[in-house]
Amino acid sequence: MVGSRVLSFGHYQPSKVLTNADLEHMVDTDDEWIQSRVGIRTRRVAAADESVSDLATKAAEHALANAGLTGADIDFVIVATCTALDRSPNMAARVAAAVGAQAPAAIDVNTACSGFPHAMALADQSIRTGSATKALVIGVEKLTDFVDWTDRTTCVLIGDGAGAAVVVASEEPEISPVVWGSVPEMGRAVRIEAPSNTFAQEGQSVYRWATTALPEVALQVCERAGVKPEELGGVVLHQANLRIIEPLARKIGAVNAVIAKDVVESGNTSAASIPLALSKLIERGEIRKGSPVLLFAFGGGLSYAGQIINCP
Repeated sequence: MVGSRVLSFGHYQPSKVLTNADLEHMVDTDDEWIQSRVGIRTRRVAAADESVSDLATKAAEHALANAGLTGADIDFVIVATCTALDRSPNMAARVAAAVGAQAPAAIDVNTACSGFPHAMALADQSIRTGSATKALVIGVEKLTDFVDWTDRTTCVLIGDGAGAAVVVASEEPEISPVVWGSVPEMGRAVRIEAPSNTFAQEGQSVYRWATTALPEVALQVCERAGVKPEELGGVVLHQANLRIIEPLARKIGAVNAVIAKDVVESGNTSAASIPLALSKLIERGEIRKGSPVLLFAFGGGLSYAGQIINCP
């Protein structure tokens, strides 16, 4: 068996910025109310003619360029999303065709906000077992298609975007074994369900669970990776709420890590939030190459997943 490593990251966000001030003209809210509860100042909104596969392809092209590869080098494409409007062909197949992959395995993963670390684990395991050699792993959402813009408790949270990673075989493993699971009794706490097909959540229940249960699971990720929390160079949690991100990082003892806070400018982008945030940190040179970075997310189901990677 071989190991795997992340060769590069890339990201894409739509150009339209929706500020808290803009939302004040749409619903009964204000900047202070939003920032005090979730920490968000702005978010991006995709154009009507920008599809989930469009967003994913642009992030994939960015990651491939950063890796010095082309789509023809890729033999596995995996897309994490819960907001694709089309059922078939799936988003992975569409991205594969757009980037010029030749004969890749192409699958979608839907665990909502925890999708990217789930997809990363599947890519890592496929490479370790010899089923793939170079994988394109993408987290992408166009959540604004599923928002009730009259509901001030949810419409202020959401943004659109995509992030991608190129994962390749390596002699030494640089992606740790995944820690993943779910809480079935809270399976409907975060949802997009027919017939309304609008994003809804039991915010207080999710907040209490995330702030009390997740630190222990995050520590399990560190233990399985053989990395002490104080050795982490970065902590990239699902960008749902600044009031969840900062306490969790403190509770696990990640005292020397750069903490991703992209939620402030991007909002909650679900499966896109981890690769989007990490790609930006790397692009700005804020995390040292080779340092261990904790990726950890939770989402619909109520699912969670996390691993530690070496920063490319």
